[in-house]
Amino acid sequence: MEDYEVSEVVRILSEWNPLGDEATKVPDLDGYKTESIDILFHIKKSTGKASLEKIMMQVLNEAFDIELTQNDCSDAASKIFRVLNKKH
Repeated sequence: MEDYEVSEVVRILSEWNPLGDEATKVPDLDGYKTESIDILFHIKKSTGKASLEKIMMQVLNEAFDIELTQNDCSDAASKIFRVLNKKH
C-alpha cells in the first residue's frame, strides 16, 4: 500500500469521524491511521467477496467496540473506492 493511499484514507475517516464526540476519549487514536492501514490491508488481501463497506464496518467495530452498519460506512467507502482507483 502506498503512503498516498494511507494518508487519503486517514483524511476520509477523520472527516467522517465515525466515533463522533467519543474520539476525544480514545488516547491512541492517531487520526485513524491504524484503522486506515488495517482497512487497506484487508482490501488488498480481499478476493473480491468482501465489500469495502463490510471491511470498514468490521475493522472499525472491532477497533472501537461500536456498532456501525455497512450503510453507515457507505459514503466514506465510496470516497475510499475513488482514491484507490485514482491514477497518480
